[in-house]
Amino acid sequence: MSEDLLVNITPQETRVALIQQGAVQELHIERTASRGRAGNIYLGKVARVLPGMQSAFIDIGLERAAFLHVADIWEARAQGNPGSPLTPIEKLLFDGQSLLVQVVKDPIGTKGARLSTQISIAGRMLVYLPQDPHIGVSQRIEDEAERERLRERLQKLLPTDEKGGFIIRTMAEDASEADLTMDVAYLRKTWDHILQESKRHPAPALLYQDLSLAQRVLRDFVGEETDSIQIDSRENFQKLTEFAESYTPSVISKLTHYTGERPLFDLYGVEEEIERALGRRVDLKSGGYLIIEQTEAMTTIDVNTGSYVTGRNFDDTIFKTNLEAAHAIARQLRLRNLGGIIILDFIDMENTEHRAAVLSEVQKALARDRTKTTISDFSALGLVEVTRKRTRESLANVLCEPCPACQGKGIVKTPRTIAYDILRELLREAKQFNPREFRILASQLVIDMFLEEESQHLAMLGDFIGKPISLQVESNYHQEQYDIILM
Repeated sequence: MSEDLLVNITPQETRVALIQQGAVQELHIERTASRGRAGNIYLGKVARVLPGMQSAFIDIGLERAAFLHVADIWEARAQGNPGSPLTPIEKLLFDGQSLLVQVVKDPIGTKGARLSTQISIAGRMLVYLPQDPHIGVSQRIEDEAERERLRERLQKLLPTDEKGGFIIRTMAEDASEADLTMDVAYLRKTWDHILQESKRHPAPALLYQDLSLAQRVLRDFVGEETDSIQIDSRENFQKLTEFAESYTPSVISKLTHYTGERPLFDLYGVEEEIERALGRRVDLKSGGYLIIEQTEAMTTIDVNTGSYVTGRNFDDTIFKTNLEAAHAIARQLRLRNLGGIIILDFIDMENTEHRAAVLSEVQKALARDRTKTTISDFSALGLVEVTRKRTRESLANVLCEPCPACQGKGIVKTPRTIAYDILRELLREAKQFNPREFRILASQLVIDMFLEEESQHLAMLGDFIGKPISLQVESNYHQEQYDIILM
């Protein structure tokens, strides 16, 4: 399936959209002020070892200390046999110790970055593992004979003094020996530079930063199915062309500088797609729809038939809606970059063949996902659980923040509820203070409630406390906001 990559670059951010069959399938955003840290290598300092949790907090120079579990410490299992008990963390680390670490998960929400001491450096065709002599092959290459051929081919190209290992990526299947040799040389040189930097700087220090989003597009996103990579910045088009010449020469012919009058993302409808991807509801072509609820713990996706009625009976309607939803869900997971635990609530199906077909469709639709996903069978309650590896913030968390009015609850108290809160607060204030008058400052809706439906209760309270109560509209106040002024 052919695809196009659109790269929109401004000084403050880079945005990348992947287009297939005229529809946006993936969105990636990287802001200059908050560039992702997954893949970065740091010289960290052990801030605190927690033997009870078999973990440690590592200072790598970020706002929050990063987290390192004993299972992610290379030395904890490198000396033993596979399956043998891990060396306790208190025997490996001590407070104040300098440690070479790599970020495997960006800080997300209130959680600090997740670290590993097993370093991996990604190239275009290979991933370098400087501490591990093993040669592995991407799981996406399933043919065992092909996997063995690639291992033998790489082994012949490695320098005799090589102590590290490699993971062969899918890009390497059709790569020439010159390309592979160049990738090996680049990765070894990068690792040597990291080691030199670690000796020059005190901890905490950033030693290696992963490529920018625009550069990672050329390294990770481009494949045989990519028709074009359109870049809307002349300066960055030249920079990426230079980068491609020395690092990914095979993609140079796909690079184009977009010079149209309309903004690139407007031309392909990406801006509208971003707006839709921030909403709860996703309409299906048939008339059905999805409701997507994202929380810190998990994401739930509910499938509804809506106005869709077709087929000989209602079972057909449900089945066809669920099949369409399977593809829409897979696209939304990529588009919104939803990770962690995702619960899919399809419309109930009595027919076991229909259930199997829908589950198969979900698996097929998610097979194209670059991010690792696992899918469970239907539970007793008719739910499907999907786990999707979470390495960076979701689209909503990058572009949005909790509503200041509802504090992220998604709901606000009604004007009547706020009015009753104010009446209770007035009574408390009257028992503690003795002002000449109380003045209520609130939003228009709350003041209207006092002037109309709750006017009698307000008058009764004024008589009870023996003080006049005046009202004042504050147009800048949100619905839950109010103040009581003592005059």
